[in-house]
Amino acid sequence: MNYFLTYTVYVLILSVLMGISTWKLFKKMGYNPLFAFIPFYNYFLILKETEHPKWWAALAYLPIVGPIMMSVFHLYLMSKFGKTSFKDKLLTVILPFIYMATVNYGKDTELEDETENELFLTDEEKSGKKKDSFIGSVTFAVVFATIIHVFVTQPFGIPTGSMERTLLVGDFLFVNKWSYGYRLPMRPLAIPFLQGTIMDTGEKGNPKDDPKSYVDAVKLPYERILQFNKPQKNDVVVFNYPQDSVHTAIDRKDPYVKRCVAVAGDTFEMRAGRLFVNGKPETVLGDQEVQHAYTVNTGTQLDIPGMYNTYGFLPVREMQNDKGGFTYMFQGLTDKTAKDIKTLPQVISMEENIYPKDSATISYKLNADKTAYTKSIDTTQSIFPINKPWNQDWYGPLKIPKKGDVVTINQESLPMYQWVISKYEHNRLENKNGKIFINGKETNQYTIQQDYYMMIGDNRDASLDARFFGFVPEENIVGKPIFTWMSVQGVFADASSSYQAPKKVRWERMFKATNTGEANKTSYWWVAAMILILFFGWEYFVKLFRKNKTDNN
Repeated sequence: MNYFLTYTVYVLILSVLMGISTWKLFKKMGYNPLFAFIPFYNYFLILKETEHPKWWAALAYLPIVGPIMMSVFHLYLMSKFGKTSFKDKLLTVILPFIYMATVNYGKDTELEDETENELFLTDEEKSGKKKDSFIGSVTFAVVFATIIHVFVTQPFGIPTGSMERTLLVGDFLFVNKWSYGYRLPMRPLAIPFLQGTIMDTGEKGNPKDDPKSYVDAVKLPYERILQFNKPQKNDVVVFNYPQDSVHTAIDRKDPYVKRCVAVAGDTFEMRAGRLFVNGKPETVLGDQEVQHAYTVNTGTQLDIPGMYNTYGFLPVREMQNDKGGFTYMFQGLTDKTAKDIKTLPQVISMEENIYPKDSATISYKLNADKTAYTKSIDTTQSIFPINKPWNQDWYGPLKIPKKGDVVTINQESLPMYQWVISKYEHNRLENKNGKIFINGKETNQYTIQQDYYMMIGDNRDASLDARFFGFVPEENIVGKPIFTWMSVQGVFADASSSYQAPKKVRWERMFKATNTGEANKTSYWWVAAMILILFFGWEYFVKLFRKNKTDNN
Protein backbone atom coordinates (compact mmCIF):
# COMPACT_ATOMS: atom_id res chain seq x y z
CA MET A 1 0.00 0.00 0.00
CA ASN A 2 2.90 2.38 0.66
CA TYR A 3 3.81 2.17 -3.03
CA PHE A 4 0.38 3.20 -4.28
CA LEU A 5 -0.01 5.90 -1.64
CA THR A 6 3.33 7.45 -2.63
CA TYR A 7 2.41 7.10 -6.30
CA THR A 8 -0.92 8.91 -5.67
CA VAL A 9 0.91 11.77 -3.94
CA TYR A 10 3.20 12.19 -6.98
CA VAL A 11 0.18 12.16 -9.33
CA LEU A 12 -1.59 14.82 -7.25
CA ILE A 13 1.52 17.04 -7.14
CA LEU A 14 1.90 16.81 -10.94
CA SER A 15 -1.81 17.51 -11.42
CA VAL A 16 -1.66 20.63 -9.24
CA LEU A 17 1.37 21.88 -11.19
CA MET A 18 -0.44 21.14 -14.45
CA GLY A 19 -3.55 23.00 -13.29
CA ILE A 20 -1.69 26.06 -12.00
CA SER A 21 0.27 26.39 -15.26
CA THR A 22 -2.57 25.74 -17.77
CA TRP A 23 -6.02 26.57 -16.30
CA LYS A 24 -6.44 29.71 -18.44
CA LEU A 25 -5.51 27.74 -21.57
CA PHE A 26 -8.25 25.20 -20.80
CA LYS A 27 -10.72 28.08 -20.34
CA LYS A 28 -9.77 29.49 -23.75
CA MET A 29 -10.37 26.05 -25.28
CA GLY A 30 -13.93 26.21 -23.90
CA TYR A 31 -13.54 24.01 -20.81
CA ASN A 32 -14.01 24.56 -17.11
CA PRO A 33 -10.60 25.73 -15.77
CA LEU A 34 -10.84 23.17 -12.96
CA PHE A 35 -10.49 20.40 -15.56
CA ALA A 36 -6.82 21.37 -15.86
CA PHE A 37 -6.30 20.01 -12.32
CA ILE A 38 -7.96 16.61 -12.82
CA PRO A 39 -5.43 13.75 -13.37
CA PHE A 40 -5.73 11.91 -16.70
CA TYR A 41 -8.80 13.94 -17.71
CA ASN A 42 -6.69 17.06 -18.37
CA TYR A 43 -4.54 15.12 -20.86
CA PHE A 44 -7.65 13.42 -22.29
CA LEU A 45 -9.03 16.87 -23.22
CA ILE A 46 -5.72 17.95 -24.77
CA LEU A 47 -5.71 14.83 -26.96
CA LYS A 48 -9.33 15.43 -27.89
CA GLU A 49 -8.64 19.03 -28.90
CA THR A 50 -5.54 18.12 -30.93
CA GLU A 51 -7.26 15.13 -32.60
CA HIS A 52 -5.01 12.41 -31.23
CA PRO A 53 -6.10 9.03 -29.82
CA LYS A 54 -7.67 9.83 -26.45
CA TRP A 55 -6.59 6.53 -24.85
CA TRP A 56 -3.01 7.82 -24.90
CA ALA A 57 -3.96 9.72 -21.72
CA ALA A 58 -3.66 6.41 -19.84
CA LEU A 59 0.10 6.48 -20.52
CA ALA A 60 0.61 9.84 -18.83
CA TYR A 61 1.36 8.60 -15.33
CA LEU A 62 3.13 5.31 -16.01
CA PRO A 63 6.63 5.10 -14.46
CA ILE A 64 9.43 6.03 -16.91
CA VAL A 65 6.96 6.15 -19.86
CA GLY A 66 4.85 8.88 -18.22
CA PRO A 67 7.41 11.73 -18.39
CA ILE A 68 7.91 11.09 -22.13
CA MET A 69 4.17 11.09 -22.80
CA MET A 70 3.59 14.18 -20.67
CA SER A 71 6.20 16.07 -22.70
CA VAL A 72 4.41 15.01 -25.90
CA PHE A 73 1.03 16.14 -24.54
CA HIS A 74 2.49 19.46 -23.38
CA LEU A 75 3.85 20.03 -26.89
CA TYR A 76 0.40 19.31 -28.33
CA LEU A 77 -1.15 21.88 -25.99
CA MET A 78 1.43 24.53 -26.82
CA SER A 79 0.88 23.95 -30.55
CA LYS A 80 -2.80 24.84 -30.01
CA PHE A 81 -1.62 28.29 -28.99
CA GLY A 82 0.92 28.75 -31.80
CA LYS A 83 4.03 27.87 -29.76
CA THR A 84 5.71 25.70 -32.40
CA SER A 85 9.21 27.15 -32.81
CA PHE A 86 12.28 25.16 -31.76
CA LYS A 87 12.75 27.46 -28.75
CA ASP A 88 9.12 26.93 -27.68
CA LYS A 89 9.44 23.15 -27.95
CA LEU A 90 12.75 23.05 -26.08
CA LEU A 91 11.42 25.15 -23.19
CA THR A 92 8.23 23.04 -23.05
CA VAL A 93 10.29 19.87 -22.66
CA ILE A 94 12.97 21.03 -20.21
CA LEU A 95 10.89 23.55 -18.16
CA PRO A 96 7.34 22.30 -18.76
CA PHE A 97 5.31 23.85 -15.94
CA ILE A 98 7.36 27.05 -15.84
CA TYR A 99 7.16 27.72 -19.59
CA MET A 100 3.49 26.69 -19.87
CA ALA A 101 2.75 29.08 -16.98
CA THR A 102 4.33 31.99 -18.89
CA VAL A 103 2.08 31.14 -21.84
CA ASN A 104 -0.92 30.59 -19.57
CA TYR A 105 -0.63 33.99 -17.88
CA GLY A 106 0.55 35.84 -21.00
CA LYS A 107 -1.73 38.67 -22.16
CA ASP A 108 -1.38 37.93 -25.90
CA THR A 109 -1.93 34.15 -25.73
CA GLU A 110 -4.74 33.08 -28.02
CA LEU A 111 -5.83 29.89 -29.76
CA GLU A 112 -4.18 29.42 -33.14
CA ASP A 113 -6.47 29.81 -36.18
CA GLU A 114 -6.79 26.31 -37.62
CA THR A 115 -9.02 27.19 -40.59
CA GLU A 116 -6.23 27.38 -43.15
CA ASN A 117 -6.36 24.61 -45.74
CA GLU A 118 -3.46 22.23 -46.41
CA LEU A 119 -3.36 23.61 -49.99
CA PHE A 120 -2.38 27.07 -48.72
CA LEU A 121 0.56 25.90 -46.62
CA THR A 122 4.03 26.96 -47.76
CA ASP A 123 6.64 24.36 -48.66
CA GLU A 124 8.48 25.19 -45.45
CA GLU A 125 5.31 24.61 -43.38
CA LYS A 126 4.62 21.33 -45.18
CA SER A 127 8.21 20.24 -44.52
CA GLY A 128 7.77 21.15 -40.85
CA LYS A 129 4.60 19.04 -40.62
CA LYS A 130 6.36 16.05 -42.18
CA LYS A 131 9.27 16.50 -39.77
CA ASP A 132 6.89 16.64 -36.78
CA SER A 133 5.13 13.53 -38.07
CA PHE A 134 8.46 11.68 -38.34
CA ILE A 135 9.53 12.78 -34.85
CA GLY A 136 6.13 11.70 -33.53
CA SER A 137 6.54 8.26 -35.11
CA VAL A 138 10.00 7.85 -33.58
CA THR A 139 8.75 9.04 -30.19
CA PHE A 140 5.95 6.50 -30.08
CA ALA A 141 8.24 3.75 -31.28
CA VAL A 142 10.48 4.60 -28.30
CA VAL A 143 7.44 4.72 -25.99
CA PHE A 144 6.20 1.32 -27.19
CA ALA A 145 9.66 -0.23 -26.74
CA THR A 146 9.94 1.38 -23.30
CA ILE A 147 6.58 -0.11 -22.23
CA ILE A 148 7.77 -3.58 -23.28
CA HIS A 149 11.16 -3.04 -21.59
CA VAL A 150 9.76 -1.72 -18.30
CA PHE A 151 6.56 -3.74 -17.91
CA VAL A 152 7.01 -7.02 -19.80
CA THR A 153 10.48 -8.27 -20.68
CA GLN A 154 14.02 -6.93 -20.62
CA PRO A 155 17.02 -7.91 -22.78
CA PHE A 156 20.09 -9.14 -20.90
CA GLY A 157 23.57 -10.07 -22.13
CA ILE A 158 25.98 -12.65 -20.64
CA PRO A 159 29.44 -11.00 -20.43
CA THR A 160 31.21 -13.56 -18.18
CA GLY A 161 31.59 -17.33 -17.94
CA SER A 162 30.02 -17.80 -14.50
CA MET A 163 27.03 -19.72 -15.95
CA GLU A 164 28.90 -21.77 -18.56
CA ARG A 165 27.89 -24.15 -20.02
CA THR A 166 24.25 -23.47 -19.40
CA LEU A 167 24.44 -19.84 -20.53
CA LEU A 168 27.40 -19.01 -22.75
CA VAL A 169 29.44 -15.83 -22.88
CA GLY A 170 27.83 -13.81 -25.68
CA ASP A 171 24.30 -15.14 -25.15
CA PHE A 172 21.62 -12.44 -25.23
CA LEU A 173 18.42 -13.28 -23.36
CA PHE A 174 14.93 -11.96 -22.81
CA VAL A 175 13.95 -11.92 -19.13
CA ASN A 176 10.33 -12.45 -18.09
CA LYS A 177 9.61 -9.84 -15.40
CA TRP A 178 6.38 -11.56 -14.35
CA SER A 179 7.91 -14.96 -13.44
CA TYR A 180 7.85 -14.23 -9.70
CA GLY A 181 5.31 -11.42 -9.69
CA TYR A 182 5.94 -8.02 -11.24
CA ARG A 183 8.21 -5.73 -9.23
CA LEU A 184 6.91 -2.21 -9.71
CA PRO A 185 9.51 0.41 -10.79
CA MET A 186 11.08 2.26 -7.87
CA ARG A 187 12.61 5.18 -9.78
CA PRO A 188 9.80 6.41 -12.06
CA LEU A 189 11.79 9.31 -13.54
CA ALA A 190 14.53 7.70 -15.66
CA ILE A 191 16.04 7.53 -19.14
CA PRO A 192 14.57 4.54 -21.02
CA PHE A 193 16.72 1.45 -21.66
CA LEU A 194 19.59 2.52 -19.37
CA GLN A 195 20.11 0.44 -16.21
CA GLY A 196 22.05 2.56 -13.74
CA THR A 197 24.34 5.09 -15.36
CA ILE A 198 24.40 7.13 -18.56
CA MET A 199 28.10 6.49 -19.12
CA ASP A 200 31.13 4.91 -17.45
CA THR A 201 33.92 7.35 -16.52
CA GLY A 202 36.48 4.56 -16.66
CA GLU A 203 38.94 2.97 -14.26
CA LYS A 204 40.41 6.28 -13.04
CA GLY A 205 37.03 7.70 -12.06
CA ASN A 206 34.90 6.89 -9.03
CA PRO A 207 31.86 4.83 -10.15
CA LYS A 208 29.74 6.78 -7.66
CA ASP A 209 30.44 9.92 -9.71
CA ASP A 210 29.16 8.40 -12.98
CA PRO A 211 26.07 10.30 -14.20
CA LYS A 212 22.95 8.40 -13.14
CA SER A 213 20.27 7.43 -15.66
CA TYR A 214 17.51 8.12 -13.12
CA VAL A 215 16.47 10.79 -10.62
CA ASP A 216 17.24 9.30 -7.22
CA ALA A 217 15.20 11.89 -5.32
CA VAL A 218 11.93 10.75 -6.94
CA LYS A 219 11.46 7.33 -5.40
CA LEU A 220 8.79 4.74 -4.72
CA PRO A 221 9.00 1.89 -2.14
CA TYR A 222 9.36 -1.78 -3.04
CA GLU A 223 6.15 -3.50 -4.11
CA ARG A 224 5.51 -6.73 -6.05
CA ILE A 225 2.11 -7.58 -7.56
CA LEU A 226 0.51 -10.80 -8.81
CA GLN A 227 3.16 -12.99 -7.18
CA PHE A 228 1.94 -16.53 -7.77
CA ASN A 229 5.42 -18.13 -7.73
CA LYS A 230 8.71 -17.70 -5.94
CA PRO A 231 12.19 -18.78 -7.10
CA GLN A 232 12.60 -22.55 -6.79
CA LYS A 233 15.75 -24.65 -6.48
CA ASN A 234 17.52 -24.98 -9.87
CA ASP A 235 15.79 -21.94 -11.43
CA VAL A 236 18.10 -19.68 -13.42
CA VAL A 237 17.30 -16.22 -12.03
CA VAL A 238 18.12 -12.61 -12.92
CA PHE A 239 18.49 -10.34 -9.89
CA ASN A 240 20.03 -7.02 -8.90
CA TYR A 241 23.44 -7.31 -7.23
CA PRO A 242 22.69 -6.85 -3.51
CA GLN A 243 25.91 -5.17 -2.42
CA ASP A 244 26.09 -2.60 -5.24
CA SER A 245 27.34 0.47 -3.36
CA VAL A 246 26.98 2.80 -6.36
CA HIS A 247 23.19 2.70 -6.72
CA THR A 248 20.81 3.14 -3.79
CA ALA A 249 17.79 2.17 -5.91
CA ILE A 250 17.26 -1.60 -5.74
CA ASP A 251 15.97 -1.88 -9.31
CA ARG A 252 18.94 0.15 -10.63
CA LYS A 253 21.68 -2.02 -9.16
CA ASP A 254 23.73 -4.12 -11.60
CA PRO A 255 21.83 -7.14 -12.97
CA TYR A 256 23.33 -10.61 -12.35
CA VAL A 257 22.23 -14.04 -13.55
CA LYS A 258 22.92 -17.19 -11.48
CA ARG A 259 21.24 -20.44 -10.52
CA CYS A 260 19.10 -20.51 -7.39
CA VAL A 261 20.64 -23.47 -5.54
CA ALA A 262 18.97 -22.95 -2.15
CA VAL A 263 15.77 -21.18 -1.10
CA ALA A 264 14.65 -19.64 2.19
CA GLY A 265 14.95 -22.20 5.00
CA ASP A 266 17.45 -24.45 3.18
CA THR A 267 20.97 -25.17 4.38
CA PHE A 268 23.72 -24.62 1.80
CA GLU A 269 27.19 -26.18 1.85
CA MET A 270 30.26 -26.70 -0.35
CA ARG A 271 32.51 -29.70 0.31
CA ALA A 272 35.72 -29.89 -1.71
CA GLY A 273 34.09 -27.90 -4.51
CA ARG A 274 30.93 -30.02 -4.54
CA LEU A 275 27.56 -28.47 -3.71
CA PHE A 276 25.16 -29.82 -1.07
CA VAL A 277 21.71 -28.60 -0.04
CA ASN A 278 20.13 -29.85 3.18
CA GLY A 279 22.93 -32.42 3.38
CA LYS A 280 22.21 -33.90 -0.08
CA PRO A 281 24.34 -33.56 -3.26
CA GLU A 282 22.94 -31.12 -5.82
CA THR A 283 20.73 -32.35 -8.65
CA VAL A 284 22.51 -31.74 -11.95
CA LEU A 285 20.02 -30.91 -14.70
CA GLY A 286 20.27 -31.99 -18.31
CA ASP A 287 21.59 -28.63 -19.53
CA GLN A 288 24.15 -28.36 -16.71
CA GLU A 289 27.74 -29.58 -16.77
CA VAL A 290 29.69 -29.54 -13.53
CA GLN A 291 33.01 -27.75 -13.96
CA HIS A 292 36.13 -27.31 -11.89
CA ALA A 293 39.39 -25.38 -12.10
CA TYR A 294 42.61 -27.27 -12.96
CA THR A 295 46.32 -26.59 -13.10
CA VAL A 296 48.09 -28.40 -15.97
CA ASN A 297 51.87 -28.61 -16.45
CA THR A 298 53.14 -29.55 -19.92
CA GLY A 299 56.48 -30.11 -21.61
CA THR A 300 55.46 -28.25 -24.76
CA GLN A 301 52.80 -25.72 -25.69
CA LEU A 302 49.16 -26.80 -26.02
CA ASP A 303 47.07 -25.93 -29.08
CA ILE A 304 44.57 -23.74 -27.21
CA PRO A 305 42.75 -22.41 -30.34
CA GLY A 306 42.26 -25.96 -31.57
CA MET A 307 41.04 -27.06 -28.13
CA TYR A 308 38.63 -24.13 -28.05
CA ASN A 309 37.11 -25.27 -31.35
CA THR A 310 36.77 -28.79 -29.97
CA TYR A 311 35.47 -28.08 -26.47
CA GLY A 312 33.96 -24.60 -26.72
CA PHE A 313 34.34 -22.27 -23.72
CA LEU A 314 37.87 -22.74 -22.38
CA PRO A 315 39.22 -19.70 -20.45
CA VAL A 316 42.83 -20.34 -19.53
CA ARG A 317 45.97 -18.57 -18.36
CA GLU A 318 49.16 -19.72 -20.10
CA MET A 319 52.59 -19.20 -18.44
CA GLN A 320 56.09 -20.50 -19.05
CA ASN A 321 57.48 -22.26 -15.99
CA ASP A 322 61.04 -22.45 -14.66
CA LYS A 323 61.45 -25.99 -16.03
CA GLY A 324 61.22 -24.86 -19.64
CA GLY A 325 57.67 -26.11 -20.05
CA PHE A 326 54.27 -24.44 -19.69
CA THR A 327 51.72 -24.09 -16.91
CA TYR A 328 48.03 -23.69 -17.74
CA MET A 329 45.41 -22.45 -15.27
CA PHE A 330 42.07 -23.64 -16.62
CA GLN A 331 39.17 -21.72 -15.11
CA GLY A 332 36.52 -24.37 -15.62
CA LEU A 333 36.68 -27.85 -17.18
CA THR A 334 33.95 -30.46 -17.31
CA ASP A 335 34.86 -33.96 -16.15
CA LYS A 336 34.95 -35.19 -19.75
CA THR A 337 37.14 -32.32 -20.99
CA ALA A 338 39.52 -32.73 -18.04
CA LYS A 339 39.81 -36.47 -18.80
CA ASP A 340 40.61 -35.77 -22.47
CA ILE A 341 43.24 -33.13 -21.66
CA LYS A 342 44.92 -35.44 -19.15
CA THR A 343 45.57 -37.99 -21.90
CA LEU A 344 47.41 -35.50 -24.17
CA PRO A 345 51.09 -36.48 -24.70
CA GLN A 346 52.39 -33.01 -23.66
CA VAL A 347 50.75 -33.20 -20.22
CA ILE A 348 53.15 -33.93 -17.34
CA SER A 349 50.76 -33.33 -14.44
CA MET A 350 47.18 -32.25 -13.91
CA GLU A 351 45.55 -31.33 -10.61
CA GLU A 352 42.14 -29.96 -9.64
CA ASN A 353 42.42 -26.66 -7.76
CA ILE A 354 40.69 -26.95 -4.39
CA TYR A 355 41.26 -24.57 -1.48
CA PRO A 356 42.36 -26.31 1.75
CA LYS A 357 39.62 -26.70 4.34
CA ASP A 358 39.35 -23.99 7.03
CA SER A 359 41.48 -21.57 5.03
CA ALA A 360 39.47 -18.42 4.39
CA THR A 361 40.08 -16.37 1.28
CA ILE A 362 39.98 -13.51 3.75
CA SER A 363 39.97 -14.26 7.46
CA TYR A 364 38.74 -11.84 10.13
CA LYS A 365 39.18 -12.30 13.89
CA LEU A 366 37.12 -10.72 16.65
CA ASN A 367 39.09 -8.44 18.98
CA ALA A 368 39.46 -9.32 22.67
CA ASP A 369 36.94 -6.63 23.67
CA LYS A 370 34.51 -8.01 21.03
CA THR A 371 33.88 -4.61 19.39
CA ALA A 372 35.53 -5.02 15.98
CA TYR A 373 37.15 -7.43 13.53
CA THR A 374 40.77 -7.45 12.40
CA LYS A 375 41.79 -8.74 8.98
CA SER A 376 44.32 -11.53 9.33
CA ILE A 377 44.88 -12.36 5.64
CA ASP A 378 45.12 -9.70 2.97
CA THR A 379 43.82 -10.97 -0.38
CA THR A 380 41.62 -9.57 -3.14
CA GLN A 381 38.38 -11.40 -2.41
CA SER A 382 36.27 -11.90 0.71
CA ILE A 383 33.99 -14.76 1.62
CA PHE A 384 30.58 -14.15 3.23
CA PRO A 385 30.33 -13.80 6.17
CA ILE A 386 33.67 -12.21 6.98
CA ASN A 387 34.27 -14.00 10.29
CA LYS A 388 34.05 -17.60 9.04
CA PRO A 389 37.11 -19.68 8.04
CA TRP A 390 35.40 -20.64 4.77
CA ASN A 391 36.38 -20.45 1.13
CA GLN A 392 34.61 -21.06 -2.19
CA ASP A 393 35.34 -24.84 -2.09
CA TRP A 394 34.73 -25.47 1.62
CA TYR A 395 31.75 -23.35 2.59
CA GLY A 396 29.07 -23.58 5.27
CA PRO A 397 26.85 -25.11 6.38
CA LEU A 398 24.85 -21.90 6.08
CA LYS A 399 21.09 -21.63 6.70
CA ILE A 400 19.26 -19.29 4.32
CA PRO A 401 17.02 -16.78 6.19
CA LYS A 402 13.26 -17.20 5.79
CA LYS A 403 10.51 -14.65 6.41
CA GLY A 404 9.37 -15.00 10.02
CA ASP A 405 12.57 -16.63 11.29
CA VAL A 406 13.73 -15.25 14.64
CA VAL A 407 17.54 -15.21 14.62
CA THR A 408 19.97 -14.61 17.45
CA ILE A 409 22.01 -11.42 17.10
CA ASN A 410 25.39 -11.24 18.82
CA GLN A 411 28.96 -10.34 17.93
CA GLU A 412 29.49 -13.76 16.34
CA SER A 413 26.31 -13.76 14.20
CA LEU A 414 26.22 -10.05 13.36
CA PRO A 415 28.44 -10.28 10.21
CA MET A 416 25.94 -12.78 8.77
CA TYR A 417 22.88 -10.59 9.36
CA GLN A 418 24.15 -7.00 9.34
CA TRP A 419 23.33 -6.42 5.64
CA VAL A 420 19.93 -8.11 6.11
CA ILE A 421 19.02 -5.85 9.01
CA SER A 422 20.47 -2.52 7.85
CA LYS A 423 20.51 -2.55 4.03
CA TYR A 424 17.90 -5.05 2.86
CA GLU A 425 15.29 -4.49 5.57
CA HIS A 426 16.13 -0.82 6.14
CA ASN A 427 16.68 -0.63 9.89
CA ARG A 428 19.12 1.53 11.84
CA LEU A 429 21.78 -0.87 13.15
CA GLU A 430 24.41 0.14 15.72
CA ASN A 431 27.16 -1.88 17.38
CA LYS A 432 28.41 0.08 20.40
CA ASN A 433 30.56 -1.13 23.27
CA GLY A 434 29.78 -4.76 22.53
CA LYS A 435 26.03 -4.11 22.51
CA ILE A 436 23.75 -4.25 19.46
CA PHE A 437 20.99 -1.70 18.86
CA ILE A 438 18.28 -1.90 16.18
CA ASN A 439 16.33 1.32 15.67
CA GLY A 440 17.68 2.61 18.99
CA LYS A 441 16.71 -0.44 21.07
CA GLU A 442 19.23 -2.91 22.50
CA THR A 443 18.41 -6.45 21.37
CA ASN A 444 19.80 -9.96 20.95
CA GLN A 445 17.33 -11.19 18.34
CA TYR A 446 15.75 -10.14 15.07
CA THR A 447 12.71 -11.31 13.03
CA ILE A 448 13.44 -11.74 9.29
CA GLN A 449 11.02 -9.68 7.16
CA GLN A 450 11.43 -11.30 3.71
CA ASP A 451 12.70 -14.48 2.05
CA TYR A 452 16.32 -14.85 0.90
CA TYR A 453 18.04 -17.04 -1.67
CA MET A 454 21.46 -18.50 -2.46
CA MET A 455 22.46 -17.72 -6.06
CA ILE A 456 25.51 -19.63 -7.36
CA GLY A 457 27.06 -19.83 -10.84
CA ASP A 458 27.17 -23.18 -12.67
CA ASN A 459 30.86 -22.57 -13.40
CA ARG A 460 31.68 -22.58 -9.68
CA ASP A 461 35.37 -21.66 -9.82
CA ALA A 462 34.76 -18.66 -12.09
CA SER A 463 31.72 -17.14 -10.43
CA LEU A 464 31.33 -14.08 -8.22
CA ASP A 465 28.21 -15.27 -6.44
CA ALA A 466 26.46 -15.58 -3.07
CA ARG A 467 29.50 -17.21 -1.49
CA PHE A 468 31.12 -13.76 -1.77
CA PHE A 469 28.23 -11.26 -1.51
CA GLY A 470 25.82 -13.27 0.65
CA PHE A 471 22.07 -13.75 0.60
CA VAL A 472 19.96 -12.35 -2.22
CA PRO A 473 16.78 -10.63 -0.90
CA GLU A 474 13.45 -11.35 -2.57
CA GLU A 475 13.09 -7.63 -3.37
CA ASN A 476 16.17 -7.87 -5.64
CA ILE A 477 14.65 -10.58 -7.87
CA VAL A 478 13.95 -9.41 -11.44
CA GLY A 479 12.69 -12.58 -13.14
CA LYS A 480 13.55 -15.65 -15.24
CA PRO A 481 15.36 -15.73 -18.58
CA ILE A 482 12.85 -16.91 -21.22
CA PHE A 483 14.95 -17.66 -24.29
CA THR A 484 18.18 -16.76 -26.07
CA TRP A 485 17.40 -14.41 -28.96
CA MET A 486 21.02 -13.98 -30.08
CA SER A 487 24.32 -15.71 -29.34
CA VAL A 488 27.71 -14.41 -30.53
CA GLN A 489 30.96 -16.05 -29.50
CA GLY A 490 33.83 -13.63 -28.82
CA VAL A 491 31.66 -10.52 -28.46
CA PHE A 492 32.90 -9.95 -24.87
CA ALA A 493 36.61 -9.85 -24.03
CA ASP A 494 37.65 -12.25 -21.25
CA ALA A 495 40.19 -10.66 -18.90
CA SER A 496 40.71 -14.00 -17.14
CA SER A 497 42.03 -15.76 -20.25
CA SER A 498 45.21 -15.47 -22.32
CA TYR A 499 43.24 -16.55 -25.38
CA GLN A 500 40.29 -14.68 -26.89
CA ALA A 501 37.72 -16.69 -28.81
CA PRO A 502 37.11 -15.79 -32.48
CA LYS A 503 33.84 -14.02 -33.24
CA LYS A 504 31.05 -16.12 -34.72
CA VAL A 505 27.28 -16.35 -34.49
CA ARG A 506 26.00 -19.47 -32.72
CA TRP A 507 22.91 -20.02 -34.86
CA GLU A 508 22.05 -23.26 -33.06
CA ARG A 509 21.37 -21.40 -29.76
CA MET A 510 19.07 -18.69 -31.10
CA PHE A 511 15.40 -18.58 -29.99
CA LYS A 512 15.85 -21.53 -27.64
CA ALA A 513 14.37 -21.68 -24.13
CA THR A 514 16.88 -21.08 -21.35
CA ASN A 515 15.18 -22.27 -18.18
CA THR A 516 13.82 -25.75 -18.84
CA GLY A 517 16.72 -27.81 -17.48
CA GLU A 518 16.53 -30.04 -20.55
CA ALA A 519 19.60 -31.02 -22.53
CA ASN A 520 17.73 -30.54 -25.83
CA LYS A 521 15.90 -27.24 -25.49
CA THR A 522 12.84 -26.16 -27.43
CA SER A 523 13.36 -23.64 -30.23
CA TYR A 524 10.98 -20.69 -30.43
CA TRP A 525 12.02 -19.53 -33.90
CA TRP A 526 8.39 -19.81 -35.04
CA VAL A 527 7.34 -17.25 -32.40
CA ALA A 528 9.95 -14.81 -33.71
CA ALA A 529 8.76 -15.45 -37.28
CA MET A 530 5.12 -14.81 -36.28
CA ILE A 531 6.03 -11.55 -34.53
CA LEU A 532 7.91 -10.31 -37.61
CA ILE A 533 5.07 -11.33 -39.94
CA LEU A 534 2.47 -9.61 -37.75
CA PHE A 535 4.60 -6.47 -37.35
CA PHE A 536 5.37 -5.95 -41.02
CA GLY A 537 1.93 -7.22 -42.09
CA TRP A 538 0.19 -4.79 -39.76
CA GLU A 539 2.37 -1.92 -40.97
CA TYR A 540 1.57 -2.83 -44.59
CA PHE A 541 -2.21 -2.91 -44.02
CA VAL A 542 -2.15 0.36 -42.05
CA LYS A 543 -0.32 2.09 -44.91
CA LEU A 544 -2.74 0.57 -47.43
CA PHE A 545 -5.74 1.74 -45.37
CA ARG A 546 -4.36 5.28 -45.08
CA LYS A 547 -3.63 5.41 -48.81
CA ASN A 548 -7.19 4.31 -49.68
CA LYS A 549 -8.62 6.84 -47.23
CA THR A 550 -6.52 9.64 -48.78
CA ASP A 551 -7.52 8.62 -52.33
CA ASN A 552 -11.21 8.62 -51.36
CA ASN A 553 -10.91 12.05 -49.78
